[in-house]
Amino acid sequence: MNSIKNLFLFFIFFSVSFSIKAQVKLPALVSDNMVLQQNTKVNLWGWASPNEKINIQLGWQNSSIEVVANSTGDWKVGVDTPQGSEKAYSININASNKIVLNNILIGEVWICSGQSNMYFPVGKEEGTWKTGVKNYEEEIVNANFPNIRLFTVLTNASPKPLDDVTGRWAACSPETIKTFSAVAYFYGRDLYKKLNVPIGLISTSWGGTKAEAWTSQNVLEENPDFLTILEEDAKNEKTYQEKLESYYLNLKNEKLANNNALKTELKKPKKEANKTSYVLYNAMLHPLINYTMKGVIWYQGESNSGKAQLYQTLFPAMVKNWRDDWKQGDFPFYYVQITPHKGQTPEIREAQLLSLKTIPNSGMAVTTDVGDTNNIHPINKQTVGHRLALIALAKTYKEDKLVYSGPIYNHMKIKKDKIQLFFDHADSGFKKTNENLKEFEIAGDDKTYYPAVAKIDGKTIVVSSDKVKNPKSVRFAWKAVPEPNLFNAENLPASPFRTDLNN
Repeated sequence: MNSIKNLFLFFIFFSVSFSIKAQVKLPALVSDNMVLQQNTKVNLWGWASPNEKINIQLGWQNSSIEVVANSTGDWKVGVDTPQGSEKAYSININASNKIVLNNILIGEVWICSGQSNMYFPVGKEEGTWKTGVKNYEEEIVNANFPNIRLFTVLTNASPKPLDDVTGRWAACSPETIKTFSAVAYFYGRDLYKKLNVPIGLISTSWGGTKAEAWTSQNVLEENPDFLTILEEDAKNEKTYQEKLESYYLNLKNEKLANNNALKTELKKPKKEANKTSYVLYNAMLHPLINYTMKGVIWYQGESNSGKAQLYQTLFPAMVKNWRDDWKQGDFPFYYVQITPHKGQTPEIREAQLLSLKTIPNSGMAVTTDVGDTNNIHPINKQTVGHRLALIALAKTYKEDKLVYSGPIYNHMKIKKDKIQLFFDHADSGFKKTNENLKEFEIAGDDKTYYPAVAKIDGKTIVVSSDKVKNPKSVRFAWKAVPEPNLFNAENLPASPFRTDLNN
């Protein structure tokens, strides 16, 4: 009798287990309120029972699509999307269970990533974010854009690539915008007002993180230059484990000596989960690569400023890593040059400037005029988002005659005791905010730099100093906290630079 009962219970357990296993499951990104990239083929994907048939009915198509899960239960299918509009659609997914996705928009989708200045929310938060952005109360009240959709990836780290993230799509409103990335929001808002199509913003960022944390393990291991990074990780892990071992040994000894009571406050060593290489790529980027998007905006570099020379190679390698994985070609990658701050170096801005040449289809927003000497999180995020949007509108969306960058140094000519500087993005000429141009320095063969007199000469700048009779090089805004006042006619600031790159 017991054997029959056990067999019956097993049958029930097996049936329930199979039923649960058979439930089609979708990733967090594929859900209500999402925005799908317009006029292209986008991916829908998820998990089911091995070889299970899944029928998908798209709200913008008359016919349905059928896809079969593979032997491990994974499935993915590409579907064509129409022109973006305010019209909301639904998607019906039918298999052993039924899923209905509602309020889906078609428009433009952007990934927004980096460290704390990308994470910086519009409103105040307890703890780190005590200020909010400039005029945050007004910005929040006016953030009523239901056709802008927001998705924040919950911070997470993993030693192995993950398949999903935690987060949800939400329509932009005064309530939802408070904790969303300010740079991403102001960027998306500008695009929405210009393009008049829905905008989807996926924010995946974490404060204090290095570029190597956002790069895959394979890419870091394949380049000899990056092995020093992994070596340092290994040393840090060894040190942490030694501290942890010592902590537990002391804990055990004290409890034994005091009859399981503690007389001292032993502090368990803490491990910063987001500091190790490739762990954020695994947890916060890898799960996104099936999601079809238009491009990426990026605000990071502060945590790599101590190794700016390496960043010149690492940053482009990270971008190539993302592009290779997304398989969408050289999609737009627009980034922010680090703002002036007492803890930063001119070399990190130079590394970002040089990346314009080494990263195809890229753009850089200069922010020398909106920094804060004592606050690494300046609150004027509106300007940052706006300048990123200018780049996208000009380069991605082909808005004619839109100037999207401030002056970028191109080359120089030595003219006796003066140096003449030539720039890109200065076709309409220059502007200055004070009577005299600041932050220019000039040097001769001895490489000793002196403050220089700089004058606007048409579409060039002429630099000289009484102390340098035979000038060889110039540098501009070459310090942690420069205060330059050179702009082009469109009020976009010139990037810091030096002409002697090999020194």
